[in-house]
Amino acid sequence: MSNAFINSISKRRTQYALGKNLPLPQQEVSQLIQEAIKLSPSSFNSQSSRAVILFGAESDKFWGFVMEALRKIVPADSFAPTEAKINSFAAGAGTVLFYEDQDVIAGLQQQFAAYAENFPVWSEQASGIAQFAVWVALSEANIGASLQHYNPLPDAAAAAEWNVPASWKLRAMMPFGSNEGGFGEKTFMDDAERFRVFG
Repeated sequence: MSNAFINSISKRRTQYALGKNLPLPQQEVSQLIQEAIKLSPSSFNSQSSRAVILFGAESDKFWGFVMEALRKIVPADSFAPTEAKINSFAAGAGTVLFYEDQDVIAGLQQQFAAYAENFPVWSEQASGIAQFAVWVALSEANIGASLQHYNPLPDAAAAAEWNVPASWKLRAMMPFGSNEGGFGEKTFMDDAERFRVFG
């Protein structure tokens, strides 16, 4: 099958070997991330997704917050692998922090009470779509990335450092940068175990 979108998403892969040499100027990367999030769909067009985009020393600072939080819960004698992993994220050029605005969700719950219990679920779906859209957009620009979930460990420190509104809830973080390593072969389970087609 030849389809431009399928071709684009087939190139999206997890990259752990990140570097600081972006193929685009920082401003263009920032705009790319913002456009990908703006164009991502959300239930009731809620546009609940938010992002803090960190470059350079600011990104390093965030992973420092994660590192310090992990030092408090990971035994010192087995911390070396954890430290190496966090350092690999900090080795990138930047990090996107993905948030969902809980005030938007609460407002929708009040406005559409019949769907109240669904709005937090739909918010999570909107966040996932935004994360995927950014990841694909970065991949198309030959920028490597991975998706990480260290929340809630760095939440308070990040909120204080970058004046993040109290209603924003951190859902994921995406370190990104130049591709400094290759990609292994991606494997897939049998289609018959995943899909049912009728008609």
